[in-house]
Amino acid sequence: MPRHVRKGDQVIITAGDHKGTVGEIMRVDPSKDRIWIKGVNLRTKHVRPTQINPQGGIITKEAPIHISNVSPVVDGRATRVRFETKPDGSKTRVAARGGKSLGQVRKARAKDASK
Repeated sequence: MPRHVRKGDQVIITAGDHKGTVGEIMRVDPSKDRIWIKGVNLRTKHVRPTQINPQGGIITKEAPIHISNVSPVVDGRATRVRFETKPDGSKTRVAARGGKSLGQVRKARAKDASK
C-alpha cells in the first residue's frame, strides 16, 4: 500500500506529546511504519568512552514516531492525501485540501513498441 508521506516532506504531528509541531521527514521505515522527523522527539543517550570516542558523553538524537501520527502540511495546515492515476499511467499524491500535487509515486508507463 502506498504511503501518504515520504522522505523530505513537511509534516505536522497530529497526536502525542509533540502534537502541532511541524518538521521535515529525515527517514522512513516502511516495515515498522515509523518515521524520523528532524528536531522532534529528541532522546538523550549516555555513551561510555571507547577507543573511537575516548571522551564519551551525552548524545541527543531523534527517535521514531508512528506514521499514522503525522499528516502532510499544505499552506500551513494538515491535509489528507489522495492518490490519482493519470491517463499516461503515472500515479501522483494529491492533497485533499486544495488539490495541490505532493509528488509522483509512479512514473508513466512505457509505450508498447510491438503495436
